[in-house]
Amino acid sequence: MLVRLSLLTLAFLSLNLPAWTQDTIFFEKRIPITIGETIAFRSQILAEERIINVYLPEGYAADSVKPYPVIYLLDGAFSGNFTQIASLVQLGSFPWIGLLPESIVVGIEDVHRAKGAEKGTKDLGDFTFPSNNAEEKVLFPNQGGSNDFIDFLEKELQPIIAQTYRTTASKTVIGQLFGGLLATEILFKRPRLFDHYIIIGPSLWWDDYSLLDYSPRSYNSPKSVFIGVGFEGSNMERAARQLYEKLRALNKADTRLFRQDYRSLDLQEILHAAVYDSFQFIFSQPGG
Repeated sequence: MLVRLSLLTLAFLSLNLPAWTQDTIFFEKRIPITIGETIAFRSQILAEERIINVYLPEGYAADSVKPYPVIYLLDGAFSGNFTQIASLVQLGSFPWIGLLPESIVVGIEDVHRAKGAEKGTKDLGDFTFPSNNAEEKVLFPNQGGSNDFIDFLEKELQPIIAQTYRTTASKTVIGQLFGGLLATEILFKRPRLFDHYIIIGPSLWWDDYSLLDYSPRSYNSPKSVFIGVGFEGSNMERAARQLYEKLRALNKADTRLFRQDYRSLDLQEILHAAVYDSFQFIFSQPGG
């Protein structure tokens, strides 16, 4: 009997609850939050479809004339580093912060790393030059595609971005780990592709550190190079220092060079801090 009375009491109380618990909520306005767009096109050089995520500054649509510098993000998957870097660019470009000018961010989806994960292999085709290390040949069977990928950047992606969006001549590249290896290779072999290089924890151990023995090509345009490394093991930390010393020894008057150690941060934590510091280093100076 007690149970039956309790159930009846609950039923009665439910009929007398405040109206807001039963009524449907109506919103006066619901507007999707959009930070840019995703584009896909077939690359003739790579013979496959490539996916690119593009962040556009808040005022881009309203101003039909103003051009913007472009920041290219390697490993720029929407579910990965793209949203983090786009948010940092948006925050840093607010007038009351003034970390960097309003900029377009182009995140390049890493198709081959995803394919490798599906197959259970490690596919680093886009970001690596061919290795002569026997163990790396076995561990990374689809390596060695960086030359084609750099061609893709130079001959397809950069022209597409310039034709599709309002851009200035200023171009920045951000690369971490194997992306940092690729950014270093571009700096050494085709430095004209970018004005600013942000290299974070580069995997310079690739091919027994052979890239550190490469003689960089000369260039006659101003460059900024930021090298950041965290708590990532003695080999990677030492290689990052060697890269900095190699570039410093070139003693190029038109190159601004900066290195920052993040000993309290590992490779999972360093990206945000290093990119923030690199923006401050690059864009706080005239010509940045």
